[in-house]
Amino acid sequence: MSYQNILTETDNGITTITINRPSKLNALNCETIQELHNAFKEADESSETKVIIVTGSGEKAFVAGADISEFADFSIAEGGNLAAKGQELLFDFVANLTTPVIAAVNGFALGGGLELAMAAHFRIASDNAKMGLPEVSLGVIPGYGGTQRLPQLVGKGRAMEMIMTAGMIDANQALQYGLVNQVTTPEALIETTEKIAGKIMRNSSVAIKSAIKAINANYEDGVNGFNVEIEEFGNCFGTEDFKEGTQAFLNKRKPDFPGK
Repeated sequence: MSYQNILTETDNGITTITINRPSKLNALNCETIQELHNAFKEADESSETKVIIVTGSGEKAFVAGADISEFADFSIAEGGNLAAKGQELLFDFVANLTTPVIAAVNGFALGGGLELAMAAHFRIASDNAKMGLPEVSLGVIPGYGGTQRLPQLVGKGRAMEMIMTAGMIDANQALQYGLVNQVTTPEALIETTEKIAGKIMRNSSVAIKSAIKAINANYEDGVNGFNVEIEEFGNCFGTEDFKEGTQAFLNKRKPDFPGK
């Protein structure tokens, strides 16, 4: 599938999705959100993809926010629909993918950019990254899950401060907050992220899918995460990966997971 605003590449089990609007600092417009949905869906359904990395083109920005020119004149109903459709198409969609998604945050990750990074399963940042949710400075609030995912990651008080001040934090502060897992140089960002992806790919993809489902269940209203864990734990016993993993352990050899 060809795209206007993103680039995709699959190599050795890793699909890298790059937002490629450098003249707009990779800002998200509706077309880019749809393209990202299609690319994530295609990668998730591909037997060749074991891990997805999402990043931005260039060194200045991961995603510098949403394309404000698209919605500056929206009505209340149009604004609500914009948030609902965006969450469904991209942000919630990414968070609930069963293929691991790592955000490689290069440069600015603001507004919708930070919301996209937070929708990924975890984040690696370059040391020049700046992160924030500046929406209240425009008279609006984060609409792509930012008010929900930021408190889950950094705690209520820090999220309140970040959102209400509309300020940015740097990569080291994001690391201290637990918003990112590691910080590296811009030059080593993709290599570092790919190394982590390689460690993931050595394990059972079936078990990882179950783990993602169980972890996410803890953040769903009305869902008992412990019950989901029990169910998914039990399901693992019926997989070929479980048989291979246990036999490899008992026979003191490295497992060769079939992914079934």
